Amino acid sequence: QVQLVESGGGLVQAVGSLRLSCAASGMIFTINAMGWYRQAPGKQRELVAHIANPGSTNYADSVKGRFTISRDNAKNTVYLQMNSLKPEDTAVYYCKADGVTYYSGSQWYTGDYWGQGTQVTVSS
Repeated sequence: QVQLVESGGGLVQAVGSLRLSCAASGMIFTINAMGWYRQAPGKQRELVAHIANPGSTNYADSVKGRFTISRDNAKNTVYLQMNSLKPEDTAVYYCKADGVTYYSGSQWYTGDYWGQGTQVTVSS
């Protein structure tokens, strides 16, 4: 089994910063790519940032130059450094791991997994 646990969300004033972390646990061999998505009330979930293995990245236009995604493969962890936050960044942020190869019950599996989400609220 694989679990993704996010941390680092909270309440921050506009132009402030937050750093989100997402750690994948389980008997993981490799993770192909990891990403951060967000969903604001009444809106669809959208991609914020994505990092492949090795570390090519892409960002939503709305966060380019303000957010930075990184990963630590040894810890199966992805980070999202969010600077110059705006009220419109308010949302539940979810991490996702794509192509997770893991060992369970004497077999290897590959699948995609989501975290439970962490709330980010930016006040004006």
